[in-house]
Amino acid sequence: MKTKVLVTGAGGFIGSHLVEKLVQKGYKVKGFVHYNSKNSWGWLEDSKYKDNVEVISGDIRDQDIIRYAMRDVDTVYHLAALIGIPYSYISPEAYVDTNIKGSLNIFQAAKELGVKRVIHTSTSEIYGTAQFVPIHEQHPINPQSPYAASKSAADFIGLSFFRSFDLPVTVVRPFNTYGPRQSARAIIPTIITQILSGHKSIKLGSLTPTRDLTFVEDTAEGFICAGESLSVGGEVVNLGANSEISVGDLAQLIGHLLNVSITIVEDSVRKRPSKSEVDRLMADNSKAKSILNWSPEKSLEQGLKKTIEWFQEADRLKKYKSEIYNV
Repeated sequence: MKTKVLVTGAGGFIGSHLVEKLVQKGYKVKGFVHYNSKNSWGWLEDSKYKDNVEVISGDIRDQDIIRYAMRDVDTVYHLAALIGIPYSYISPEAYVDTNIKGSLNIFQAAKELGVKRVIHTSTSEIYGTAQFVPIHEQHPINPQSPYAASKSAADFIGLSFFRSFDLPVTVVRPFNTYGPRQSARAIIPTIITQILSGHKSIKLGSLTPTRDLTFVEDTAEGFICAGESLSVGGEVVNLGANSEISVGDLAQLIGHLLNVSITIVEDSVRKRPSKSEVDRLMADNSKAKSILNWSPEKSLEQGLKKTIEWFQEADRLKKYKSEIYNV
């Protein structure tokens, strides 16, 4: 019999895909979404599975609502976070409050309530520019942005709860996930929406950094594999494709898949501060293969085609303001 699980950040990009996969697999799912005056559930609003999810609106920074949401669940998938790197330059305190203190609320409530498992979401950004590739889990931690620093702090707090209180925390560290519903801040929606809006000259930031890209459905499956494993407490596990592509080459590939010839303009406004730019990321996913029996199923080209198809559906493009640089 499947257990009851809670997904924080359930209305977000990865969270909504994870919720759907959990429902499909027969779990009883509670989704925690950020409270707002419209009572919007984010991307869950468009999900055919939303009637199968118990949705709780609140704020990850509020200890009381977190305890309420977690009171009867066996596993917590903690994805709620502020994720925009450029915005973390403007408002670093918000990232401390949400990503660090919010995660602490999860760990404390899980300890008090006897939650059987906490799957905590990390990010490859905490490694900083690769000192060697592929990047395995013992790579030095070198956060280069306030966002990355807040996420690394949350990781270590979670692991400290495992070591100090035997709280079964697993840190899942996705590299760059992409796919339908992704934020306009991210590189792939930025490229696709500009092209689909009719632009032949595409504005981007730095073109030389490389990223390791995983389709969102594969990433969501990796989370579930971690949640179902009995032997990953206290572990850190990379979720990545063990490959890399530069931003410039990625843009040209998307143009090719859309059968559009593009030129790329490097926009200085979109560039990170030089010492904050992560120049290279490429995952070693051997640990995930070994202990989770997980590796991505979709190739980059397959995943990009599915992502493009999603953006091409009616009215999708209207939700993305391609003319605006989204901080």
